[in-house]
Amino acid sequence: MKIVHLLSARRLQSLLALLAMIVVLSVLSDRFLTPENGWNILRQISVNLCLSIGLTLVILSAGIDLSVGAVLALAGALAASLLKSGVDLPALGVHLEFTIAGAILAAVAVGVIAGLVNGLVVTRLLLPPFVATLAMMSIARGLTLLWTGGFPITGLGDTFGFIGTGMLLGVPMPVWIVATLVVATLFVCHRTPFGRHLYAVGGSERAARLTGLRVNRVKVAVYVAAGALSGLAGLIVTARLDSAQPNAGLGYELDAIAAVVIGGTSLSGGRGSVAGTVLGCLLIGVLNNGLTLLDVSAFWQQVVKGLVTILAVALDRYGTRSERLS
Repeated sequence: MKIVHLLSARRLQSLLALLAMIVVLSVLSDRFLTPENGWNILRQISVNLCLSIGLTLVILSAGIDLSVGAVLALAGALAASLLKSGVDLPALGVHLEFTIAGAILAAVAVGVIAGLVNGLVVTRLLLPPFVATLAMMSIARGLTLLWTGGFPITGLGDTFGFIGTGMLLGVPMPVWIVATLVVATLFVCHRTPFGRHLYAVGGSERAARLTGLRVNRVKVAVYVAAGALSGLAGLIVTARLDSAQPNAGLGYELDAIAAVVIGGTSLSGGRGSVAGTVLGCLLIGVLNNGLTLLDVSAFWQQVVKGLVTILAVALDRYGTRSERLS
């Protein structure tokens, strides 16, 4: 039953579009279908995929998270600052130095806290997810600018940089990281009670409550997961650039939402899969890479990506109406 769900016609749309795009671009550019370019595409989509996995969980619960890009920037800036300068505690007369592991944990913890606040605002204050996460986007972006003073933090060292630029067994580290996340999330969504509860909440929150599911707990959990993954994405970006930029992650939430929708996850919740999101990220990554190889302006790339997103949402709405009428 689950296999049929994952391979339904709408899930295959992204795969067919991806295959068609690969064929066209390999004809138009002799640089496209090379191993180096393939690894380059996978490396480029790693951050978007990290964010998109968390957003898939949130959207499956019929929510949305617009703060992932800003949380990415905050987590990256915090990790870079702690790693390079540590932190002073004047009241105690103490200066704390952080190891790479400590900086990583701090970045993920910031993401978890941001996600927890989002989840509690949505479930306790009953604010719409759009409003709650929009506010968090502003808060996280402001805190990033306050923490950095508006200046980048650079010179983080080769050991930390290995997270973003290193190779393990010939495969880039960011690819290893997101591949592990994809496998783990697929297992959680399709082989655990939490996954079943998540789909139930997204399909019908009222019905889920009537069956005794702890709906608020599920919602908070997915926002926490999205926040933690945003923190991890911030580490990858910072390590790859060897710099924490105050404006990092601008617009990343839009790319992540586009990947989730293109991958077949319904914005109304309850339908979709991380496997589809992987295809959506690949499709966007191949599209961006191919247009760059063809020397298409970056401005036109944004236009094309927007049009593809509109098409994906329109197909999702059409499919939903067709299911209701049948």
